[in-house]
Amino acid sequence: MSIDGYLDSSMPRRLELSNQDDFDRVDAVRASCDAIMVGAATVRNDNPRLVVRSSTRREERVARGLPPSPIKVTVTERVELDPCADFFTTGQTEKLVYCASRRVIDARSRLGPIATVVDAGQPVQMHTISEDLAARGVERLMVEGGGKVHTQFLTDNLADELQLVVAPFFVGDSRAPRFVSDGRFPWNAGRRATLAGVRQIGDVVLLRYALSPRFQSD
Repeated sequence: MSIDGYLDSSMPRRLELSNQDDFDRVDAVRASCDAIMVGAATVRNDNPRLVVRSSTRREERVARGLPPSPIKVTVTERVELDPCADFFTTGQTEKLVYCASRRVIDARSRLGPIATVVDAGQPVQMHTISEDLAARGVERLMVEGGGKVHTQFLTDNLADELQLVVAPFFVGDSRAPRFVSDGRFPWNAGRRATLAGVRQIGDVVLLRYALSPRFQSD
């Protein structure tokens, strides 16, 4: 995020907040996970591929009997998703779409041939999604965003670790998406999160917070 807490600008073109060394670090984290989750807005706005970029890391995963990249997961209430988005068309891995109960039939008619559509409740419940992912064998989930998904996971006290990279500039535009929105977070002035590590990566800084007893340091 930017110094003032934004994930992007309000302009159509995506704002790159990090640097190449940190992008490579994120790629290594992706390669260590069983699944990667983003919200539907991120699929629409950023069109992410969500695949492991490094050929070496993909080969290492295959050698361990895993797909080249983790399972892709998205969450949606309205099912406004383009079947031609890179989320669905790139990567030799399973795609999971968790949606509101009332939209399951519509989602399966549109996305059924290219993804597994799962009923996540009405409204969508992150606890339900987490339990279903665990039942599918997902032990390590990377939640990449955006702000709405971050907020839901954190306010529901589902995260074990927060990795927060701060870029050395301001966005200064209240129309831009923020890291999180309003919510009742378990970590507040009366219950401070545990800072587990600080690392400079070029001109950005990585802050790691331990949010549960399940946190494991490298």
